[in-house]
Amino acid sequence: MTTPTPAIDIEFLRTWIGKKQQSSDYVCPSGAARISALLDRNESLFIPGQAISPAWYVMLFTATQPQSQLGRDGHPRTGAFLPPVPLPRRMFAGRRIDFYSDLCIGSEITRKSRISDIKIKQGSSGEMCFVTVRHELYDGKDLALAEEQDIVYRGETPAQGLAPKKKVEKTDGIPAAALHKDVFIDPTMLFRYSAITFNAHRIHYDLDYARNVENYPGLVVNGGLTTLLLWDYAMRSTGKKIKASRSRNLRPLFVNSTVGLNLAIDERTQSGHAWACNEDGNTVIMVDIEMEQ
Repeated sequence: MTTPTPAIDIEFLRTWIGKKQQSSDYVCPSGAARISALLDRNESLFIPGQAISPAWYVMLFTATQPQSQLGRDGHPRTGAFLPPVPLPRRMFAGRRIDFYSDLCIGSEITRKSRISDIKIKQGSSGEMCFVTVRHELYDGKDLALAEEQDIVYRGETPAQGLAPKKKVEKTDGIPAAALHKDVFIDPTMLFRYSAITFNAHRIHYDLDYARNVENYPGLVVNGGLTTLLLWDYAMRSTGKKIKASRSRNLRPLFVNSTVGLNLAIDERTQSGHAWACNEDGNTVIMVDIEMEQ
């Protein structure tokens, strides 16, 4: 039986807008080595002062709440920095990032975070609450990157689970990919990403929970992992750094499946699109991307 969706007091939740948080972290050699290994790169020795891609920032500022402060899904409980949205399922809807400079091994990075918006939308599965968080990462006084994250909270999924998606012939109006690469995402890759980011969301490792509580057909691939694979593919293919990324998570991707990485970038403007497709040809993540000239 599906639990009734609780009423949402949006005016109360919006009192969290403007709430701030600040923390510090270090760009450590072991974190960079783990990202490198995950992406199947040959780099393993990182020394102080060495520049690494700012796209590897996902290893920083991992959630370190005590075990007693985690909710049933493995996420930190809301109500402190994030508002107490009374919906049980939390997902990542997308992010907008501007990269300004490399990260350097050994640097102390300060992150300044702020709740910038909270709103309610109606979806096919019912009411959803979107929380937008802005993060600014500073290396000393210099802004290294600015990111806006959209977090979506939803009600329970009906017991029949997600409806199957029909195969599509086109990719959401985007021109044909100039470059394409297939990557098989197995439980090991998913585990290693979750370990790097200290992500305890149970849909990524607890099959019984994913199936019986959130009604997914299998373990869910972290959208951050798929986005990281797209970023890495764009950087390797062009030989350039990423200047800006605007990503939208469109549907879940499940473990033990092949994801198609696609790239279409205008050589003149160094801007275009990177997107990931599941085995049915449906787009799971779309990224508007801009590379450095």
